[in-house]
Amino acid sequence: MEKTFKNLVKTDYPYLCGSKILLAVSGGVDSVVLAHLCHIAKLDFAIAHCNFNLRGDESDGDEKFVVDLGDSLEVEVYTESFNTLNFAENNGVSVQMAARELRYEWFAELSSSIQFDYTLTAHHANDNLETFLINLIRGTGPEGLTGIKKEKNYIVRPLLAFKRSEIEDFARKKNYKWREDSSNASDKYMRNKIRHQIIPVMEELNPQLLDGFSKTQEHLQESLDLVEDYISLLYPKLVQKDKYGYAIDIEFIKKVPNQKQILYQLLKSFGFTEWGDVYDLMDAQTGKMVLSDSHRLIKDRKKLLLTEHYEKSGNSEYRLSRQEDLVMIPGMGTFHINEVEKIGEISSGCIYVPERKLNFPLTIRKWKKGDFFYPFGMNGKKKLSDFFKDEKFSLPEKEHTWILCSGEEIVWIINHRADNRFAVENSDSKILKICIT
Repeated sequence: MEKTFKNLVKTDYPYLCGSKILLAVSGGVDSVVLAHLCHIAKLDFAIAHCNFNLRGDESDGDEKFVVDLGDSLEVEVYTESFNTLNFAENNGVSVQMAARELRYEWFAELSSSIQFDYTLTAHHANDNLETFLINLIRGTGPEGLTGIKKEKNYIVRPLLAFKRSEIEDFARKKNYKWREDSSNASDKYMRNKIRHQIIPVMEELNPQLLDGFSKTQEHLQESLDLVEDYISLLYPKLVQKDKYGYAIDIEFIKKVPNQKQILYQLLKSFGFTEWGDVYDLMDAQTGKMVLSDSHRLIKDRKKLLLTEHYEKSGNSEYRLSRQEDLVMIPGMGTFHINEVEKIGEISSGCIYVPERKLNFPLTIRKWKKGDFFYPFGMNGKKKLSDFFKDEKFSLPEKEHTWILCSGEEIVWIINHRADNRFAVENSDSKILKICIT
């Protein structure tokens, strides 16, 4: 196993040589063997151990064991103690999920503060099969069936090529000591039940189960790569980026096969879970939306708009005084106010207003329900909501629309339309040019 591991580092993980490595060690046989192999391969590593305080004195014994292991290998050991049960309760997650979140968050903090290049974990081939079965039972997309990744961001798992039996045989042959986690004997957790009850039956049916599973995963990954290549070809025709997020062309999606899979591949990284609702959105009324923890998918006529959750600005109003020639407004741009002799070039980002009609300081605010104005070039007033409808504004466009007011009267729907009440007349001698850049 020593020779195989050294060759694996050279062929599959050459970047580990010369890198600064953080090695996650629980005290179990898998991570203990990985620590010894890294030492034999002369990799530059330190050990990180998490005490989740779930098994009383046994947890503290694991921590002491890992510290002693680090001393014997002459490498530095970092330890962290967590109140895992409290974290799980406060965040509404399982104890196992809490431990996972705490562990990887701490690894990231250590890597950032002490500048480790990579974090190694001791996941092996059996872990990979168990994860596959867990995902299969719960229901998953294609990615969940490809198992644990050998590399993901800064996390590297060099033992995935080895079976649990190989690791345990190597440890016994070398007389390595390790700690047994008593919770691994309990079938309370799904992973343990799969390990103790399901996989043994599968191995009876096929003694070469792990080898066959490895080939199956290779085929699944190749198929997924093909899907991703297909999506990459479609992407420029399907998706347009704008300042609020992304717009997905519904009509184009409906012309191609496998519409649901295309939507899944496009949106899988944005946290959506209610995929039936996502697919139904293509035929829903304008304004309907589906939410994830971080994003919104909004039906807007012939498009699906993907944006981050909308958060109203903490400061909903800004003031423009006559004495200020230049004012920077966060999230909008810079306002310029200059006196000019006559009306110049007209654009959506500029208006010309007679100074006599303005009541300073002017107010910049988000529009609100009931607002109305007198559109420039038209007779009579119009509600802003009706103006947005006529102009076919999407929900994100409405949310990000600001207005310039003089007192209670709207002067300008910024970047869109001026108010006719503030039009320049021939008799006006003082004309102000107000622009946003």
